[in-house]
Amino acid sequence: MSIEAVKKHLEKFGLQDRIKEFKESTATVEEAAIVNSCEPARIAKSLSFLIKNIPTIIVVAGDAKINNQKFKATFKTKAKMIAGSDVETLIGHPIGGVCPFAVKDNVKIYLDASMKRFRTILPACGTPNSAIELTLEELEKASNYIEWVDVCQI
Repeated sequence: MSIEAVKKHLEKFGLQDRIKEFKESTATVEEAAIVNSCEPARIAKSLSFLIKNIPTIIVVAGDAKINNQKFKATFKTKAKMIAGSDVETLIGHPIGGVCPFAVKDNVKIYLDASMKRFRTILPACGTPNSAIELTLEELEKASNYIEWVDVCQI
């Protein structure tokens, strides 16, 4: 997948023109916050897991960390992140650009409650130098998410 696939996906929702591409890296929360001139917590991290052998993205606030007890209670399994070398193959985007848009067909997407503190958040757009600012409602529509979960601690 690529930023072009993300643009095409977001076009269905009239959001494609809001994608920002940068010369600088936005691959980490800290880098993305600097480039986007926002607090790190507002960067939406897309974490990649294998849940019962199904590639899964959980989008969380930039300052949130997975709480293993909450994760296990929600998904009935231990949190097992996808190996970095397998992320692009299984999800469809490279590390640093993983986002909940234009992913492979079998990828499940969940949104974490840690983001509900903010009016807008900034996920990547398929590359380690891109972002888009979205309201939570826009993120819900554009991500094809399954449900909101509460699997993080701040």
